[in-house]
Amino acid sequence: MDFEQYRPVEFSKTEWVKCIQYEDINGAGRLYGGRLMEWMDQVAGIAATRHCSGHVTTAACDDLQFKNAAYINDILVIVAKVTFVGTSSMEVRTDVYVEERETGLRRVINRAYFTEVHVDEKGKPQKVRFGLDLQSESDKAEWEGALRRREMRKIRRAEGF
Repeated sequence: MDFEQYRPVEFSKTEWVKCIQYEDINGAGRLYGGRLMEWMDQVAGIAATRHCSGHVTTAACDDLQFKNAAYINDILVIVAKVTFVGTSSMEVRTDVYVEERETGLRRVINRAYFTEVHVDEKGKPQKVRFGLDLQSESDKAEWEGALRRREMRKIRRAEGF
């Protein structure tokens, strides 16, 4: 792919922090999964917007995994960063943590990969001007994983899923 410029993964990194409130929990006292997905989508969109310096829309969500629950008054931290850039789309890894009040340690409760498409003011896909500067082995591994997820999406789409 031919890009005008390249931006490092860190350029798009976005971190959002929230304390879980009563309106965020379900009847079992845990954070609503749908509410968490909404927040993740928003933070992923911000990371993609930072990378492309334009508007984005969500096209897909892959590998959404609920690993642990979150409860009332938990400090929730959502971290998103661009891991792959295609012609008009970007993949954004979004990790969710609960942060321990006493130690600041974070434990993973969720992870997903969002595909965000760079769009114009009418919602039509447009080319992403900035490529991704892979500066670490971790960045390169994420890029390779994104290529595999992209292929799996194509296969699922061809099979009608």
